[in-house]
Formats: sequence, structure tokens, C-alpha cells
Amino acid sequence: MNSISFELIKKLPKVELHCHLDGSLRLNTIIDISKKNKIKLPSYEPTILSKVISLDKKKVSLEEYIALFDITLSVMQDESSLERISYELMEDLANDNIYYAEIRFSPILHTKNGMSIEEALKAVKKGLERGSKSYGTKYGIIICCIRSINPMISIELAELAVIYKNKGVVGFDLAGAENNYPAKKHKEAFYIIRNNNVNTTIHAGEAFGPESIHQAIHTCGANRIGHGIRLLEDPELLSYVNNHRICLEICITSNFHTGAVGSLKEHPFIYYYNKGVRVCLNTDNRLISNTNLSKEYLIACQLFNLNLNDIRKIIIMSMKSAFIAHQERKRLIKLLSNKLENDFGITSSYT
Repeated sequence: MNSISFELIKKLPKVELHCHLDGSLRLNTIIDISKKNKIKLPSYEPTILSKVISLDKKKVSLEEYIALFDITLSVMQDESSLERISYELMEDLANDNIYYAEIRFSPILHTKNGMSIEEALKAVKKGLERGSKSYGTKYGIIICCIRSINPMISIELAELAVIYKNKGVVGFDLAGAENNYPAKKHKEAFYIIRNNNVNTTIHAGEAFGPESIHQAIHTCGANRIGHGIRLLEDPELLSYVNNHRICLEICITSNFHTGAVGSLKEHPFIYYYNKGVRVCLNTDNRLISNTNLSKEYLIACQLFNLNLNDIRKIIIMSMKSAFIAHQERKRLIKLLSNKLENDFGITSSYT
């Protein structure tokens, strides 16, 4: 049995690259905003609402998992709420000793009450920036378009990402249900993104096969892949991903909840790691999957017998895969490496 404790993992400086803002709210904040804004919830009792929205050992379909966002999005339709939620997430990340995080959200999902997509982005940016100044965690924003939404909206979101490139936005994403919603339908948006030198990550290979990953990389130009669970079904594509250092954003608990893996121990994370594929560990949705990054590392340690050297390697791989300027990335890699060695005695030949 692996002896690495949760307490030790929590103290380690970490990096998260796949965290959805609308899946990472505090339960009490949802209740508070809903009462203030007269928004109907399944329950206003925290313990009952938690059972509705936070999955524990339950397994659902990806579509059922996504449907839970109807609750969180209902309280994210005004600027002050978005700013508050973003600020609180930065505090939660800092409490988990996350030094750098990329937060993703889709501004179009916050326009129900009249906010524009730019107003939604500005509110999130304001909250994250204020949180960064308060707690020290560095951040980047990834704008998501949604597979099931009109591709013309994806173009609007891509144009917004270009405007805010180097102003908080570090990347562009395609999220949502994979079945019947191929990435190629949004290729015009990704042409705009690539043509303007913006990084991109795409959810693929979670609820659909490796052909979804192939399309994400070769049609839309993905620099990273969200999940990528089914990549192992195509050894040639796996080699391409490995050779080109395309990072897989692994979310173990979430992948169990959506049925992407039959059980936690069946997760292919360790297969990819042992093959030398660049991988990072992430929460996906802190509230809905009832997790944090320290828990995800602990699960990986317990399932796959990782040691501290493995943890260090994954943390550094995560930072190497971040969508930030090369010099800043180098600075943060050095900072993390020094802290892991000087404060925790964790050294490695991998740099």
C-alpha cells in the first residue's frame, strides 16, 4: 500500500490545467446567490443539494454529467456572481497549494439574463485577477466553445479569445457531448484561433473513440487533449501524440463518474505515463466530482503506486504543458523544481 499521505500531497506545489469554472463552485455560494436572486434550486439545504449535484460513487453518462451544470449555471448569469465565484475558486486553489491554474469556461453560457460574452469574460477575469493578488496563485483563462452549439457562436468566441490574447486568455477549447457533435463542425473557429497564434485544447476521446482525438489534433490543431481516455485504441495515433509531446489532461475521478472508465483502477493513466506520454492530473469539476487536486494525486498514488519522484515528474510535465509564455513557464518550472527539492527533498533527473 502506498504510504504517501494526503497531508504531504496537499503541501506540495502543484499545477492544474483542466478546471471548469462552472463545475467548481462552492455549495454555499450557489445557495446564497440563488436566495438573493430568487433562483429555484432542487433544495436550499446543503446536504440535500450536495447529494443532487456532487457525485460520489455514482456513475452517470457524460450527458447526465453535463446536465448537472444547469444548476451551477443558473447562479452564474450576472457579473457580480461571476466575479465572486471566480475569486472564491482562486482561494480554493491556493488552499490546495496550486501555484498555476488554467480556468476554462464558455462565456456564451452566461448570457441568459442579458450579459454579453465580453462582459462575462471581464467579470471572470476581474475575479481571478483579484484572487491572484490576494492568494498568489497564477492563472490563465481558456475560453470554451461547445460542440452542441451553433458553430457560428464558436466563431464569436474565437474572435473574443483573439481580442483577449495576452490579456488573461491563454487558450481555446471545445467541450461538451462528443457523440454526434464532431469537432470538425467548428473548424472555422479553430482556423481563426490557429491563424492568430492562440493555443488550443480540445475535449476528445472521453465518450467517443480515438477518431475524435485524431480530428481534434489534425483538423482543429489541438496542442493538448482533454481526457484522451481512448487514445490507447489507436497505437499509431498514440505514438504521434507521444512524439509531439501533446499533453493529455487526465481527470481520474471525473472519468469514472462519466463512465469513460469502468472503474478507477481501469483508468489508462498509468499506461500512458509508463509509455512516456506527457500527462497531467486535474480535477475537471471540483464540486460535481467532489474532489480537489490533492485528492486526484492521492488516488493516482493509491491506484498506481506512484512515488514522490513520479509526483514531481507529473507536476513538472504539467507546467511544461501550460499555455503561457516560454520565459514565464521556465521561471515557474524552476520555482517548482527548487521548492520540491529544497522544501521536500524530492529530486529527479527529469527537468
